[in-house]
Amino acid sequence: MRIIDLYGGEPPILSLEIFPPRTDYPLETIFETLDHLRTLNPGFISVTYGAGGSNRARTVEIAARIKKEYGIESLAHLTCVRHTRSEVNEILDDLINEGINNILALRGDLPEDEPNFDLSRQDYRFAYELIHDIRKKAAFGVAAAAYPAGHPECLRLKDDLVNLKQKVDCGVDFLITQLFFDNRIYYDFIDKALAMQIGCPVVPGIMPVLNARQIKRTIYLCGASIPAPLLKLVDKYENDPEGMGKAGIEYASMQVKDLLDSGVPGIHLYTMNKYRQIAEIVNNVGL
Repeated sequence: MRIIDLYGGEPPILSLEIFPPRTDYPLETIFETLDHLRTLNPGFISVTYGAGGSNRARTVEIAARIKKEYGIESLAHLTCVRHTRSEVNEILDDLINEGINNILALRGDLPEDEPNFDLSRQDYRFAYELIHDIRKKAAFGVAAAAYPAGHPECLRLKDDLVNLKQKVDCGVDFLITQLFFDNRIYYDFIDKALAMQIGCPVVPGIMPVLNARQIKRTIYLCGASIPAPLLKLVDKYENDPEGMGKAGIEYASMQVKDLLDSGVPGIHLYTMNKYRQIAEIVNNVGL
């Protein structure tokens, strides 16, 4: 099935994101987590993709097992940076052979270990080019990323929205947002997206802040801003991991409850491969 068919009804769809364990960790560790996450009855589970394909095989295997063994639809991430078109075609063949029908198409982060990396010399420079090739290959369901606060490499939000519209016009079914900590940013983004005639479902992605150091790393990677209420919590519990964890769960629960009350099509939780905290949020909001 294509995941887009899940949206538009009641109740809102819960979806979860996991990431493959590092290659020096046993693969089965993620399935111990999935044994718990499946009890939350998600509509689908997305599986991230290592930079430059470092976890490519594990992404495909995990996504396939989620669908075959757990009976849950899977959304396989696919990044195209540093991949040739031939390699992407091979990956798409792997996904087809494993019965995976849905892809989250991403450009991917530029390699930090290559300061002279020249994106203009790559087969793929933008996510819309990958989306175009996916659509030519087979009848996949295709999702893409949206950046409510703007992509960190784009200087103007207006330009970022133009780029997003180009992705959607290439055949995107629905969008999942990068994380944000102030719901007003999401609501304002939705208004701007509608003005650009971006009419597909835009699912808010929420990551609970469970420790103070995590949020600094997160902001560095995605450019999200910290609203004052959350900043106060981080300052208060900087040296109290247990307190920060509880406060982070409460803050994320408040975010999700407000989003649900506003009528969002679903909630996508970035689990960071944690079960207990995610289950507590889901129970708090009645998903």
